Amino acid sequence: MADEYDFDLFTIGAGSGGVRASRVAAAHGARVAVAEEYRVGGTCVIRGCVPKKMLVYGAHFAEDLEDAKSFGWTIGAKSFDWAALRDHVQKDVTRLEGLYGQTLGNHKVTIFEERAQLTGPHEITLAGGKVVTAKYILIATGARPHVPDFPGSEHVITSNEAFHLEELPRRILIAGGGYIANEFAGIFNEFGCKVTIANRSDTILRGYDASVRDRLLQISMVKGISFLFHAEFESVEKQADGTLMVKLTGQEPCEYDAVMVATGRVPNTEGLGLEAAGVALGKKGEIVVDAFSRTNVEHIYAVGDVTDRVQLTPVAIREGQAFAESVFGPGEPYAVDHSCVPSAVFSHPPIAAVGMTEGEARNTLGNIKVYQADFRPMKNVVAGRNERSLYKMIVDAANDRIVGIHMIGPDSPEIMQAAAIAVKAGLTKADFDATVAIHPTMAEELVLFK
Repeated sequence: MADEYDFDLFTIGAGSGGVRASRVAAAHGARVAVAEEYRVGGTCVIRGCVPKKMLVYGAHFAEDLEDAKSFGWTIGAKSFDWAALRDHVQKDVTRLEGLYGQTLGNHKVTIFEERAQLTGPHEITLAGGKVVTAKYILIATGARPHVPDFPGSEHVITSNEAFHLEELPRRILIAGGGYIANEFAGIFNEFGCKVTIANRSDTILRGYDASVRDRLLQISMVKGISFLFHAEFESVEKQADGTLMVKLTGQEPCEYDAVMVATGRVPNTEGLGLEAAGVALGKKGEIVVDAFSRTNVEHIYAVGDVTDRVQLTPVAIREGQAFAESVFGPGEPYAVDHSCVPSAVFSHPPIAAVGMTEGEARNTLGNIKVYQADFRPMKNVVAGRNERSLYKMIVDAANDRIVGIHMIGPDSPEIMQAAAIAVKAGLTKADFDATVAIHPTMAEELVLFK
C-alpha cells in the first residue's frame, strides 16, 4: 500500500458497515483506522435492532404467560419490572460493544474514540486536533431519527431514548406508520401501556403487501392499540404535572405521559466536511454513490444508511464487505445486488417479506397467480386466541417463478430467511410443491399452497 499516507483506509463511523469494511480491509493487509464519536457498534448494536429485539422477546412473555394456562400450567401472581429488563438489555449491549471493539483490535485496526471530519484531499482531522492522512476514506456514519419541527418538539422522544426510560409511560403516543412505530407500539402495549399510533397518512407499513399490513392493523386494534390517521403534530405542551397535552390535526387535544416520534431517519452527513471535500449529496442529505459505493470523489466511499439506499443492517454489512474486497482484495471489484432483499417487522405478530408485493407484481408483470393461506396457528387454537396468520405467494404466471412471499404470524422472520433463498434463486411454485412438508408446522403452508 501507499506509504505516503498514514493509513490505507480511514473509516468514519464504527457501525455494522464500517466495522465490517475495516475488518476485511485489515485482513487483506491494509493499515486501517476507525473514528467513532459515540460507541463502537453503531445504531444496530447500541440503539437499534439488537436491543429492540431483546425488548420484543420480553414483551412476548405477556401473552405467553397467559396462554400457558391453557397448556396446563398454573401461573402465580405476575408482575413486570421494566427497570430490570432495561438494565439487562443495556448490559448485553455493552458486552456486544466490547466484542466489536475486540474484533477491530484483533485485526490491528486503530480506533479513535472521537469525531472526525474531512479537512483536505486524503486528510482527516480528529476532534482532539490530530491530523492524519489516508489513501481511501470510507464514510459509514449511518442515520438518525427524524424529528419534525413543531411547537413543543423538544418534549418528544425517539427510539434512541425509548431504551433508557426511567419508567414506562401509562399512555404513550407514537407518531409514524413504519416498522419502528409498529414495533414499539407492540412492545409498549404488551408491557401494559395504553398505546396510540398517529400517522400522517391512512396507510401503515407502506411498501409491504396490503393484505399483510391490513391484517396487522386488525390484530393490533384487537390487542388494544389505537390508530389515528391523517394526523400530524400541531403542538405538544408540557403541563405542570409533567404530562404532555398533544394537539394533532383533526383531533381534539389529548393528554399523554410520553410522545415518541418514529417518522423516518435522516443520513448523518452534517459536520463531516463533505461539502468542502466536494462530495455530492442527494435531496435528503444522503451521500450519492455508484454501484461500488464510490462517491464522485475518487478516493472517498460510503456504505450503509448514510447512502439511503436500503436502510437495513445486513445490507450495510454486505456493502462494507464488497467495498473492502473490491478495493483491497485480490479479486475483481463487485457490486452488491440490492434487489430482492428480505425484511422483517418485529411487530406482534411479526411480518416478513421478500420480493414483489401483489400490487407491484400486477403492475410490473401483469399476469400473475396469487396463492394464500389464512389460518390459525395450532398454539393459538389451544390457547383460545382468534389471532390468524396470513401467508401469500406471488407467482409470475408466464414461467411459474415465485416473485414474492409475504407473511404475518409467529416466527415469520425465522421462516422467511430460508424462503428468501428460494425467491432469490428464482425457484418456481412447482419446486415448492415438490418439497415434502414438515408437519405439523406453520412453515409447511409454504409448500401446500393450492
